[in-house]
Amino acid sequence: MRYPEFLKEKGTIGFVAPSFGCATEPYASAFTNARKHFERLGYSIKLGPNCLLDKGIGISNEPRLCGQELNDSYVDEASDVLISCGGGELMCEILPYVDFEKLASAKPKWFMGYSDNTNFTFLSTTLCDTAAIYGPCAAAFGMEPWHESLQDAFDLLCGKRNSIHNYEKWELESLKDEDHPLEPYHLTEPVRIRLFPDRAADFEGRLLGGCMDTLVNLAGTGFDRVKEFGDRYREDGIIWFLEACDLNVVSIRRAVWQMKQAGWFSHVKGFLIGRPYCFGQEMFGLDQYRAVTEPLQEFGVPIIMDLDIGHHAPMMPVVSGAYAKVHVEDNSFSLEYEWC
Repeated sequence: MRYPEFLKEKGTIGFVAPSFGCATEPYASAFTNARKHFERLGYSIKLGPNCLLDKGIGISNEPRLCGQELNDSYVDEASDVLISCGGGELMCEILPYVDFEKLASAKPKWFMGYSDNTNFTFLSTTLCDTAAIYGPCAAAFGMEPWHESLQDAFDLLCGKRNSIHNYEKWELESLKDEDHPLEPYHLTEPVRIRLFPDRAADFEGRLLGGCMDTLVNLAGTGFDRVKEFGDRYREDGIIWFLEACDLNVVSIRRAVWQMKQAGWFSHVKGFLIGRPYCFGQEMFGLDQYRAVTEPLQEFGVPIIMDLDIGHHAPMMPVVSGAYAKVHVEDNSFSLEYEWC
């Protein structure tokens, strides 16, 4: 596994928009404030050509230009790391224009983003053997003040920490809108981690995953090299981290079924499941827990649910491709990274 160099003091942060750009409110104002915050910390800023655009369908620009921006920015020595401007809907359409062979042979560079950015954080790992951070997008860093999770993500990007943990409360409904673009997280719900089976667990392996909405779209395509990746790291075993955005509980069940039938869960050591955006939903007697645990119970590994991963803030930064040790007990969860 290739690990990029961490961001150094007074380094340069590059921003790209392979999915949504920060062209509309509240994201435009939040992104502006995020850049000011990083500059106050002593970092330089490099904007990709699509960061402030809203010309595409579900992404910042036409797919070819979004792919070109990612290719160029990744190998551009003027930036040290890349943070995606935002998530979106159709980043998958840029993939034919991303030169994964070129990126696999280039000097590795940290890329951070989540949701639709799974299209790159996941494929960077499986196609290029290069770690990437499934973490907050650029506009989140514009909030005042930063939540602890944002500092954790930035510290990870800077190489100042090699472990993460869960937080005390989470946000069910955001107060951030066009009139309040810098609003901090509205943390009202106590974190309650669910363990299946219901007991403390310690396990380790190599992390892989992201947003299920995106992952199932990749399964069976020419970009699907998951079985080969799993076989390559069979001695480590795979810890899958998964979360859902637009999927309802039935769709989540279908997504898990599809990934299982595609053979993705070979060599699995455990599952880390974030709170779905449809938290608390029930359909046909199926809730978010049965949607996942019933089809996965045959693997006989721990399934940890309602974690701080994904679309209900705050989110722990998860390094796709990293080797990690998991400890979970009662309402306490931690990941310790080993850069190997």
